[in-house]
Amino acid sequence: MEQKLSMGVVGLGEGRSIISAVLNSPDWELGCICDLNEELCRQRCREFGVSRYTTSYEEMLADTSIDVIGIYTPDQLHAEHIRMALGAGKHVICTKPLMVSLDEAKDLLEWQKKTGKHVFVGQSSRYFEPLRRQREDYEAGKNGELVTLETHYISDSRWFLERDWSHAKGFSWMYNFMIHAVDLAAWYLPDIEEVYGLGIVSPNTEAYGLDVPDTLKFLLKDKNGKFASVTGAYATPTLGSAVQQNISCTLRGTKGISQGGYPKLKYHTNFQPLQKTAQLHTFDDLHDYFFRFEAESHHAGEYQNYIEYFARCLREGKTPLPDLKEGIHTLAVMEAMERALRTGQVARVSDVLKDRGISLTEQTAGSRGSRHC
Repeated sequence: MEQKLSMGVVGLGEGRSIISAVLNSPDWELGCICDLNEELCRQRCREFGVSRYTTSYEEMLADTSIDVIGIYTPDQLHAEHIRMALGAGKHVICTKPLMVSLDEAKDLLEWQKKTGKHVFVGQSSRYFEPLRRQREDYEAGKNGELVTLETHYISDSRWFLERDWSHAKGFSWMYNFMIHAVDLAAWYLPDIEEVYGLGIVSPNTEAYGLDVPDTLKFLLKDKNGKFASVTGAYATPTLGSAVQQNISCTLRGTKGISQGGYPKLKYHTNFQPLQKTAQLHTFDDLHDYFFRFEAESHHAGEYQNYIEYFARCLREGKTPLPDLKEGIHTLAVMEAMERALRTGQVARVSDVLKDRGISLTEQTAGSRGSRHC
C-alpha cells in the first residue's frame, strides 16, 4: 500500500471541502488546519473530529511531516502563500484563481524553479463528473477534430454585492466567477493568442454603486485559428440550473458533439452513429459524493477527485495539470480579456506576457497531453 501524503490546509472557509476530501481519500491524511480565526479552527475541528490546528501559517509550514499545502485563503493572498509554501519546501495545491493578477508571476516561477516543487491549480470544474467524462470522450476521439467550443458561467449572484469585500478595489466578476468558463476554454485550446470581447455594467450592479462589468462575452482564438466563445452574466435573473447549467462546456467536432456542465449531474452526447436527439447520461448516484454539505453549497467530490489525481501524478513522477505555467497562461488570457474590454480592440496574449516580462519558454502545460496520470 502506498504511503499517504500529508496535507496542511490554510483558509478554513472554502477549506471546508478540501478537509472533507482529504479525510475521505485513501491517498491522503490531514496534517494540520490553519486560519487566523481561531474559533473557525475550533469549529472545523468539531465538525470533522480532528484536533490539530494553528492560527500561524509559519508554524504549519515548519512542520516537516506535511508534504503539501492546500491554499484556500482569500484570492489576494494566494501569491504570497504559494511563495511561502515553496520556500518551506512544500508542494502546493491552490484553489482558483491562482492569483488576482500577473504581478507576482515571475517571482513564483523563480521560486518553483529554485525549489523543484509542484504548484497545482485546483480548477475544480474539470473534476465534476459530467465535465470529467466529457474530457475522457474527447481524448478518446469521439468528437473527432475539434472545430469550436462554447463555455459559460451564468448565475444570479447579486448576493455577492452585499458583501463588503465585493466593494474593495480590484473586485472583478471575471476573476471570481468567469475564470471557470475561461479555464474550460483554455483546457481545450491551450494556445489561445487573440482575444476580443464586450462587457456592460447592468443597472442591477450600478444600484450597488459599482462600475464593474457583470455581463460579458468573449471570443478566444488560438494560434491555429480555432476559437471558443465564453459568456458570463452575474447580476440578472437566470433560467435556473434545471433549464440551463450554471457552468457549461459544449464541444463541436467533426464526428460528434458533447455538452457537460455544473451543478446538474447530466451529460449530453451525440456521437457516431449520429442521432436526431442527443443521448442523456446521468450520474445522480454520485450526488452525495460531490455534494456533502447543506444546500449543495460545497462540492467536495471535485476536490477529492483532483487531490487523488495529484497524488497519482506524484507517485508516477508526472506533472499535475494545470500547473503553475498553465495557470499563468490562463491569467494572461484573462488580462488580455481586460485589455479588449478597455480598448474595444483585439488583444494578444503574447503582448501581455511580453509587457509583463514573463517567459513561458516551454510548451504551455495544457498542450503537453492528457490530464490523466
